[in-house]
This record gives sequence, C-alpha cells and structure tokens, in this order.
Amino acid sequence: MKRLFSFPVVIASMLCVLAVLSVRGRFNDPDMWWHLRMGQMIFNSHSIPTADSFSFTANHHLLVPHEWLAQLSIYSVYHFFGYSGLMLWLCAALSAIYIAGYILCGLYSGNWKVAFLGALVLFVFSTVGASVRPQLLGYLLLLFELLIIHLGRTRSVRWFWLMPLLFAIWINIHGSFFLGILLTAVYLAASFFDFRVGSITSQRWARATRGQFLAATLVSIAALFINPDGLRQVVFPIDLMLREPINLAGVQEWHPLQLTSERGVVLLLVLAAIFLLVALRRAEIRLEELLLLALGLWLAGGHDRMLFVFGILTAPVFVRLLANEWENYNPAADRLLPNVIMIMLAMATVWIGFPRPAALRSQIESGSPVAAVSYIQSHHLTGPMLNDYTFGGYLIWAMPEHPVFIDGRAEIYEWAGVLSQYMNWMNLNTDPEALLDQYHIQFCLLNANSYMVRVLTMTHHWKLVYSDRMSAILVRDPA
Repeated sequence: MKRLFSFPVVIASMLCVLAVLSVRGRFNDPDMWWHLRMGQMIFNSHSIPTADSFSFTANHHLLVPHEWLAQLSIYSVYHFFGYSGLMLWLCAALSAIYIAGYILCGLYSGNWKVAFLGALVLFVFSTVGASVRPQLLGYLLLLFELLIIHLGRTRSVRWFWLMPLLFAIWINIHGSFFLGILLTAVYLAASFFDFRVGSITSQRWARATRGQFLAATLVSIAALFINPDGLRQVVFPIDLMLREPINLAGVQEWHPLQLTSERGVVLLLVLAAIFLLVALRRAEIRLEELLLLALGLWLAGGHDRMLFVFGILTAPVFVRLLANEWENYNPAADRLLPNVIMIMLAMATVWIGFPRPAALRSQIESGSPVAAVSYIQSHHLTGPMLNDYTFGGYLIWAMPEHPVFIDGRAEIYEWAGVLSQYMNWMNLNTDPEALLDQYHIQFCLLNANSYMVRVLTMTHHWKLVYSDRMSAILVRDPA
C-alpha cells in the first residue's frame, strides 16, 4: 500500500492531470486526419500502403510508410471508441511521456523531488508538438532509450539488449528513430574518454560494458530493417533533411526557433541555469551530457518542432545538477492518507477535465472546414479541386470522394514537384490562372483570409459561392 500510494505515485498522478489539462483543447491537429485515414486503410485491408492514393496531383507517387504502426494504433482507438478514443490516445501518450521523463530524471539524479522539476521542463517544451500524431510515440521511445542506457550503465548490461526490440518497433512508429541512433553514437564516443578539464569530466566505460553496448547497437541497426519498405524507410529521415528544402522552408514547424518566443526564452533560462550551476557551484558536467545538450540546442535552434527533443535531452542533466540543492525523498516519511487524497483528487480532475464528445465535435467544427465540406457534398460540386494546404488532411478523412490537391504529407508533393508549384501559386509568384488551368481545377476550397480568394474573385473566370469565417469556395464560371 505504501508503494502504491507513495510520493512518486502522487507526482505521476499530477503529471497525468497536467497532460489532460494541457491538451484538452488541442484535439484538432490538421495532420491527425490523414494519419487516421492511413490507419483505417491498414486496419481494413491488412496491408501497408506504399503509394499515395489520396491526391490526384502526386500521381500515385511512392510513399515511405514510416509511421504505419502508430497510424494503426490511432485508427484502432477511433474504431472502438470514436473521437473520445483519439483524445484518450493523446492524453495517455503524453502522460506516459511525462511519467517516463520523471522516472528518468529520478533515476538519473537520485532525487525524486527535484525530478519533478525535470518533468516540468519536459512539459514546457512538449507543448510545441502535443497532438494526435505519431511523433508522440517516437518521443516516448526516445525516453525509453535513455532509460535503457542509464540502467545498462548503472545496473546491468543486460538492459542494453532491450535496444534491438526498441528500434524494431521505433522504425515502424516514427522517423525519430534516427535521433536514437545519434544518441547511441554520442554515448559510444564518450565511453572511450577518461579525463577532467575544468568542470568537464569523462569516465571511460569498462571494456565489457562498452562491448555489450556496441554489440547491442549493431544489432539495433540491423533491427531497423524489420520494416515494410527496407532501406528506403531506414534512410527516410536523412532524405527529409537533405532533399526537401521546400518542405523545411515552407512549413512553420520546421522553421528556426525564435529566441524571443516564450519557449525560446525558457530555453535560454534553462541553459543559463545549467551554466550558473556549473560555474558557481563548481558542479561537474559529463562529456556525454555536454554533447547531448549541444545536440538538443542544434536541433531546436534549427527547427521549432525539435524543442520537444531539447526538453527530453536537457531535463535529466538539469535535475542532476540541481539534485544537491533540495533534500531527497524519504520513503519512511511518506504519509499514506494525504497521498491517497492527492491521488484521488488527481483522478477526479482527470475525469472532470477530460473533454466530452460534444466538446470534441465543437473543436473539429472550429478548426476544420466542416460547413464547407457539407456545402460541397450537398451541391454536388464535381471535378478536380484545389484546396488549402492545412485543409488537406481533413478533406482526406471527411471527403474521400474528392482527391485532394495537397495535404500535410509535404514530402511526397515535393518529390512529385507539386509543392513548389503550390507555394509559388499561393505566394502570387506565378500567374494564378496557369496552375488552375494546368490541373483543370473546377473549384477551390481555400482559407477565407487567403489573398488568393480576393485575387480570383477579381477575375471573370471564378465565382465565390460560399464563405464563412474559416473557408471560402470558388467555382469556375462557365461563362
């Protein structure tokens, strides 16, 4: 009973509350819908698609099914529990991330009270990407890898042999498995050095420990080929970074971090706190920690969405340096009744805070072109459609009878040459009529605030037939 209602369990229950309250209003991510449709195809056909079938512009271009297992899990919960199941998936995944981060910080620092601050650091940076998307499961596996490496170094090298299983699952969950490979490279490189230069230290691993870790890493790399697309799926993250400049430059989440933003300020504060602890308290910072901080900073500085990874890599280091600044948790001092009350209050808060189906439908209606889709279907609009980029995912799910022009799967549109055409069209860098004529577009579903809506309504060829606060529909005027 004491373990079941201990102080760390109280903290875990509070982290579940934090997860639910932070995402209860973030249900309608534009990419959630095409992940849901992909999961449905896998669920119903018992096969994994390797070619696009949702658009008419990508022309059945090959796609890399690097998230198929996560997509299957997303659709499965929807199939059995509807939209509430999707929200439950999101809350459970985020709660697991916070709890895994808390456990990692507690084991790494040895102080279960300070570890809560590490979980809060992770929470702040996780808000950049907390949505119903496969990347959440990828980041959870990144935390699992850090736990495995720590336990393998401090408890038993047998823990290392969980890594091949981890990577065999990870390669089919999300492309973030590549971060896991970089992580093993960092630890492996640091394991050869034994020195102390000022506050920077490194302790060489025992030969047997390093040998077991290297062997487990090599088997893990081999396990990456347990996937439906072979080498293409293994090199997909590299391809994304090197061969998709338009995607990286045009999509907001891939833009560089703005240090003046709220999360940018918190990043600077966390780094400043680490620097002050090392400089003023003369605390030691390990070589692998310094390398991980540099990796996290480089990733976050280059791409806003990588702040999540920065939080995962930074939190354990931050709390280890703080571990001696606060008394540690003493299991003997646990008081059963207050702990029980706190856990029960947390459970009640989760139940009350979890959004009901009506609230979820309201979020969908406020964030997706629901009314516009109803208009298209009720008025039987036909022919090729050009749609707003952010609407594409929802259209794939809600209106499968109309193949989309573009959606959030930017990589296949860049490979097919469509993304550059669309970006130039939206930015008015080309003749607006040229692209519409090239693809024989009969109607457009655009964001109501798009400049293109005003441009097209000025011509004699397009007529505005529907608009609301979110979307506008224009049809080609036969006259």
